[in-house]
Amino acid sequence: MEVVRFAPSPTGLLHLGHAYSAWFSSRAAKGGRFLLRIEDIDQGRSRPKFVSAIYEDLAWLGLKWEEPVRVQSAHFSDYRSALDQLDDLLYPCFCTRADIRAAASAPHGPDGPIYPGTCRGLSSSEREGRVASGDPFAMRLDVARAVERVGELLWNDRTTGEQIAVPQKFGDVVLARKETPTSYHLSVVVDDALQGITLVTRGTDLYESTHVHRLLQALLDLPTPEYWHHPLVLDDDGTKMAKRDGSESIRAYRENSGNAESLISSFDSLTDPG
Repeated sequence: MEVVRFAPSPTGLLHLGHAYSAWFSSRAAKGGRFLLRIEDIDQGRSRPKFVSAIYEDLAWLGLKWEEPVRVQSAHFSDYRSALDQLDDLLYPCFCTRADIRAAASAPHGPDGPIYPGTCRGLSSSEREGRVASGDPFAMRLDVARAVERVGELLWNDRTTGEQIAVPQKFGDVVLARKETPTSYHLSVVVDDALQGITLVTRGTDLYESTHVHRLLQALLDLPTPEYWHHPLVLDDDGTKMAKRDGSESIRAYRENSGNAESLISSFDSLTDPG
C-alpha cells in the first residue's frame, strides 16, 4: 500500500502549481494513504491564516487526507534527536550568505554558491568561543566525511530510474541554525520516515535535493522511499510559479471561476500518476 504526502509551507497562499502537486500526490496514492504535512519550520514567515487557507484550498479541490495533520513546529524534539545522532559530523558555521557569495573560488551547486568550507577548520576553542559570545551560526554537515562513512548510495525515481547519490554537489549543507533546530533537508527526511512514507512525490525543482536526503537516510539508519518528481506548472512566461513572484493563487482562481473540475482538467497535458 502506498503512503504519499503533500507537504506545503504556510508562508503564503498556495498557487496553481501547488494545486497540481497536491492532486498528483493524491492520485499517486492509488487507494493507499494520502497524508498532509504542514512544513512550518520557518517561524518567521509562517502564518496561521495560511494554514487555514491550505485546508480550504485542498478541500475545494476535492482532496481528502488522513488526520491528524503533522505540523513540523510541534515536533522540533524529533529533529534535535536526529541532530544528536549526527553530532560528530557537524560543525558550526559563522559565515553569512554574503561571505559565501564573496568567496571568489566558490563553484555553484543546485542551491547556488557551494560553501567553501571556511569554518570547517576552526579549532574547537574558537568555535566554542564564538558560540558563547552569541555569534549567529548554522550547523553544517561535513559531507565528505559523511560520504566516506556510508559509501555509495542509490535511490530510485519513477521517471529517471535508479540514481547514484552525489551529495557532494551541494557542499556542506546546513542542517540547523542557532534559532531553529532543523532545516528543510533534515526535517523532511525525519518526517518521511516517521510517517512511513513509501513514495515521495514533489516537483522537479527538488529533484537534486534527493542526493542529500539519501545521504541523511543512510546516516540516520532510516528507510529510503521511492521518488516521483513531477513536472512543474509554469507561468505564462515559462517560469516556475512561486509565492514570492505573485503567481496566481488557488484562492484567486476559485473566487474568479469557482470551478475545481476545470482546473484539474487543465492538468491533462502534464503527468497523471493515476
